[in-house]
Amino acid sequence: MKIAISLCVLPMLWVSAVEAQVDLTTYGDAKGNLDVQALTCAQLAGTWQEDADFLTVWYSGWYNGLANYSKMKLDRAKELEHRVIVYCKANPTVKVIKAMDINIKQMRKEAGIKVEDEK
Repeated sequence: MKIAISLCVLPMLWVSAVEAQVDLTTYGDAKGNLDVQALTCAQLAGTWQEDADFLTVWYSGWYNGLANYSKMKLDRAKELEHRVIVYCKANPTVKVIKAMDINIKQMRKEAGIKVEDEK
């Protein structure tokens, strides 16, 4: 019985070790600052889900700020977050900032939204 339990638990331990998550603080400097323009998709995909969610919302707010847009459309923000995380898992070497740009532009195109710098 002990052997059977051990054989069942061992693969579970191996799987959880393979999927070990990294704290965002790992990517910060000595002062705790995170260079959001240098963060890669692999780093985003390798962190905790709540940290990935937090970062994608931050990036979304940053983009909205650049566009002088002060509102947040919740369903669109959640969809963008999902798309960026999926994109990052498939494209680990891309910078998150680029993944955001690609997905924001794609969502705008799908919604028929024209932006001055994209015309």
